[in-house]
Amino acid sequence: MNSYKEVTEYLFSQFPQYQNIGKKAYKADLTNIQKLVDLLDYPEKKLNCVHVAGTNGKGSVSHLMASILQEAGYKVGIFTSPHLVDFKERIKINGENIDETFIVNFVIKHKTTFEKIGVSFFEWTTALAFSYFENQKIEVCIIETGLGGRLDSTNIIKPILSVITTIGLDHQNILGDTIEEIAYEKGGIIKENTPVVVGPQIKDSLSVLTKIAESKNARITKADVIKRQCELLGDYQQNNIGTALCGIEKLVTYNVNASHIEKGLQNVVTNTGIRGRWEILMKQPMIIAEIGHNQQAFEAISEQLKSTSFKKGIAVLSFSNDKDLSKIIPKLPKTLTYYLTESSSDRAMKCPELKQRFKDFTTTCFTNYKEAYLNALKNSNDEDLVFIGGSAFLVGDILNDFFSDT
Repeated sequence: MNSYKEVTEYLFSQFPQYQNIGKKAYKADLTNIQKLVDLLDYPEKKLNCVHVAGTNGKGSVSHLMASILQEAGYKVGIFTSPHLVDFKERIKINGENIDETFIVNFVIKHKTTFEKIGVSFFEWTTALAFSYFENQKIEVCIIETGLGGRLDSTNIIKPILSVITTIGLDHQNILGDTIEEIAYEKGGIIKENTPVVVGPQIKDSLSVLTKIAESKNARITKADVIKRQCELLGDYQQNNIGTALCGIEKLVTYNVNASHIEKGLQNVVTNTGIRGRWEILMKQPMIIAEIGHNQQAFEAISEQLKSTSFKKGIAVLSFSNDKDLSKIIPKLPKTLTYYLTESSSDRAMKCPELKQRFKDFTTTCFTNYKEAYLNALKNSNDEDLVFIGGSAFLVGDILNDFFSDT
């Protein structure tokens, strides 16, 4: 095992990934990651980290903040998940994916020890990110939680800023059935005497987060919606822009001016390589990819679809089997035709169930996502829309198979 391909195949096959098998892969415990950083001589303690949690928007906010700091001349590391096309997307420095050689050497060096501990895929990846950022002498790291916050593997860091973007119903089988319970889990990233920024959409759960912040003497600030020109499209990004700018304002030891902010917003995709956020893949027909996949996300997606100009619309959708479609489907416009399909993830909801759930819509079901996409393309004219969404894994599949070189 001495190549990047062999190493990543080992990680994907030997260690359970949440994106593939769901709850069984989630370890609600920090014991393992504590053992790993102990073995690695605590790389996370040598990093200046911004910690970002939230039901939606944490990827966008993380990349927006990273882009602005990058424009200000800092060496910025960013750790996010899941990846859409390549594992290396999870760990970047100034928009450049982690070096393959570092991954290979890290896995070979720690394989035997880590196997004895019994770590998960995400614990492996978190330890890798911390080690890489320490090795590369990063000036500031943006660390996104994998799931939740309180018991997420990333929560061993002592950040200089905590950011909570949104609180919504998602992953209830792990994080709790109510907004308050989910807020408690996300609020677990709030640390003693450390400033906290929360997104403008946070309302019902604000009291939960405020109580946690007060108990830790952490000053909490609610961001405003800010309308600014940005390379990330989608009206919903106004919330994320507001959150990111409020976060930048709290990083008082970093020299960031108005020009850095403007350039950071205008060049966020170029600077960081972020994909799958209302991403226009083609213009004739208009093909849009969007990774939003829960009730809160689809409220924004539906509004965006309604304000988008097109003659005929086809939505190619896949969903993971833990999604509560009873909360998502009513948000969808009936003016679209729906091509339902199954992503490559083992957690993909199967066609018969999808067909039943969408019984009140105009649908066709394809077990093969490539067939669904190609049929949508074949049945669309230049002035039409093809929307790809419902699952980050479907978006990743389509990007990988049809747009990986764009």
